[in-house]
Amino acid sequence: MHALKTSVTVAWIIFWVYWLASARDVKQGKRSARRLPLTGLSALTIVLLLRVIHGGALAVTSPVLGAVGAAVFAAGLGLAIWARVHLGRNWGMPMTQKLEPELVTSGPYRFVRHPIYSGLLAGMLGTAMLSNLIGLIVVAVLGGYFYYCAWVEEKNLTLSFPTTYPAYRTGTKMLIPFIL
Repeated sequence: MHALKTSVTVAWIIFWVYWLASARDVKQGKRSARRLPLTGLSALTIVLLLRVIHGGALAVTSPVLGAVGAAVFAAGLGLAIWARVHLGRNWGMPMTQKLEPELVTSGPYRFVRHPIYSGLLAGMLGTAMLSNLIGLIVVAVLGGYFYYCAWVEEKNLTLSFPTTYPAYRTGTKMLIPFIL
């Protein structure tokens, strides 16, 4: 179980290095005054995830729950990376509007409107299932933040694409296929 937890920690570090490196070549965005301080939230999330992974009162000892958590983690990060790659230069920080927006509805966006948020939440859920159930608090807090971000982005996308986005929205769930 220790090797699995270490592997997940290393995978998170590699993921965030990739994520930051890939953020350099994106389309320019407009400034948004409503954006919450994401850098501080990201740093807090990373610190909490590392604390969760390394034990505590609700540490996971079940190898079955750990294996399921590892699978959920891998699927979640895989979805987030697939969505990020599929967006290409259209990617941006949460709630950022692009100067030359493009509506992407293919790839993982066929299944959910915000697959990056879905993938990150699944990755964090898997991490909590693998290491410490206190991490579910992190998942709940970030779930609320991501839902808020998605809600703001949906308002912006409806303004940018007044005919195509509402049609896309009616046929595709926000975060969880077939559910939400």
